[in-house]
Amino acid sequence: MPEYDLYAKIYDFEYDDIVDDIPFYRDLAVQSGGPALELACGTGRVLIPVAEAGIEVVGIDVSAPMLAVAQEKVSLLPSDVQGRITLYEGSMRDFDLGEGRFALVYIPFRSFLHLLTVEDQLAALAAIRRSLRPDGRLALAFFNPRLDLIAPRLTQRGGTIFLEDSYDLLNGERLLQWACTRYDATTQISRTERMYDRVAADGQLVERTYRQLTLRWMYRYEAEHLFIRAGFEVEALYGDFNRRPFDTGSEEQVWVLRVSGSRNASRRRASRRSRL
Repeated sequence: MPEYDLYAKIYDFEYDDIVDDIPFYRDLAVQSGGPALELACGTGRVLIPVAEAGIEVVGIDVSAPMLAVAQEKVSLLPSDVQGRITLYEGSMRDFDLGEGRFALVYIPFRSFLHLLTVEDQLAALAAIRRSLRPDGRLALAFFNPRLDLIAPRLTQRGGTIFLEDSYDLLNGERLLQWACTRYDATTQISRTERMYDRVAADGQLVERTYRQLTLRWMYRYEAEHLFIRAGFEVEALYGDFNRRPFDTGSEEQVWVLRVSGSRNASRRRASRRSRL
């Protein structure tokens, strides 16, 4: 994804505190026995802990610079962990790594929301379904839309730029992150324009980088209908990564899906074994 190319060097600074989802995906991967496939693996934030837990994992990302950072991090791992990791450049919309290969496919953070059309979403889900074993799972998560935050900004033509965060860099410099988000209720698309100022210890601007993040938010039943249309059934929907029940106050939609009919097939196999 082009907006991530210039962003690869500072991605880990921005998201190094996002760790709540790592045990969730790692535990699902261990439970599956592997191999696992991570789509939009980025710099390896989740992928590396999965491999460290003993699971063979393949990572796909559309951004070569993000994959380069991931590969550099992988090269520092013990050889046995390195041997469990394979990285590919590609899109989640049309990848093909073999039919029925994976026990688990997972898409961390909000990456599925980068698919802005139903056609792209269905294409990605079809590729995922082909790659899964008959009893395989798909796990993904995205934010639960908050209309109280979206509605006030729908009438704003411009938008307010504000200091979103700041980070201390290892060389003594600081990174200031500015942001402005606009929402379109008709298309359910949010566009966040971010500006990153790298500032020296004396306050002088060293570098300024721009990035636009475009997402299409999804409501609970919209997502469920999409998954069913794509040949999946819902195993669970949680409101956070601690598996709390989903309700109106939930900030996250955490989905665990199975290929349609896989649980019935498992029951039939178990029933046949019990009669032998």
